[in-house]
Amino acid sequence: MWRGERAAFGVLKEKVDPSAEYVWFHAASLGEFEQGRPLMERLRKSHPEYKILLTFFSPSGYEVRKNYEGADIICYLPLDTPINAIRFLRLIRPVKAYFIKYEFWYNYLHILKHRKVPVYSVSSIFRQQQVFFRWYGREYSRVLKCITHFFVQNEESRDLLATLGIRCVSVTGDTRFDRVLEIKAQAKQLPIVDAFKSGHKIFIAGSSWPPDEEIFIEFFNKHRDWKLIIAPHVIGNDHLEQIQSALKHKTVLYTETTPEEAREAECLIINCFGLLSSIYRYGEVAYVGGGFGVGIHNVLEAAVWGIPVIFGPNNKRFQEAQDLLAAKGGFEIHDDESFKRIITRLISDDDFLKESSEKAGDFVASHSGATDAILQSTS
Repeated sequence: MWRGERAAFGVLKEKVDPSAEYVWFHAASLGEFEQGRPLMERLRKSHPEYKILLTFFSPSGYEVRKNYEGADIICYLPLDTPINAIRFLRLIRPVKAYFIKYEFWYNYLHILKHRKVPVYSVSSIFRQQQVFFRWYGREYSRVLKCITHFFVQNEESRDLLATLGIRCVSVTGDTRFDRVLEIKAQAKQLPIVDAFKSGHKIFIAGSSWPPDEEIFIEFFNKHRDWKLIIAPHVIGNDHLEQIQSALKHKTVLYTETTPEEAREAECLIINCFGLLSSIYRYGEVAYVGGGFGVGIHNVLEAAVWGIPVIFGPNNKRFQEAQDLLAAKGGFEIHDDESFKRIITRLISDDDFLKESSEKAGDFVASHSGATDAILQSTS
């Protein structure tokens, strides 16, 4: 990240077209990029006269998307100092800027405001615990008044901003709903997973960690009437061997099997990246990992396929998970027993499984449209 920030000005000097008009998108990391991606791609289609600059703060975003074809220039955002901000904006001269979710850089935003460049905060979400709403953070909260308009995820965010005298706010929801619907439409057909399913019901565990795997593997070792797909978050030989040694199923690895072998297997382990969003289509129930660690991964990628989603307790900071729980398309577990209760009901009660599946799919469909609303307001 340090090297990337230092190299950013060299990248910009080499690639900026002085005669072009740039729209600047800034995303901290990969998750924020996915929220901004529908906006970038639709803006590019509807306004080809603009070029797009995409900046990242984190290597986890930049390293994965540095070759993304939807932007004309991709680089790190230089450190937020007055000199860097002035130098950066003199090179780019953006006609407008979109900051995704949580990004509020003091110097960049103040100079953008001084230059009268419209700045939009997209898919942002605010909570009472954030520094802006604490007595000691009121001075820093002035940075929020540099934003031309906020497109927030919920009413609570609008109400909190109102306490600071900020009224330029629209509740449009989260652009990730539009993104997962796009991903669904572009899903890959996977012959090995097709053969593995062969009419069986499947439980899919996506982005799983060892604490997640201890829970669902123990259950399915005893209840083997469903097949099991595991796509672990960390793909390394040690972790894969750990999973395989815990399983009592006939197990195959995705990259080392054939459709014929997969058809006879009881568990399929996905030992590569990039397939999970397409794999969810084959499941009856999904489990999304991370809820017993730093936080759950993407529940929307599973729910978009109209299947109920189970996840661990560390989900309170994720609005989409909270809303999915409220819609009764998602289920929170805390331990082995709570997992056993919900999965047993989903397996044994066809009506409950069907109802939960429909609620998950309807939840995603009913929350789409944020991208169009934002573009219509900012064009």
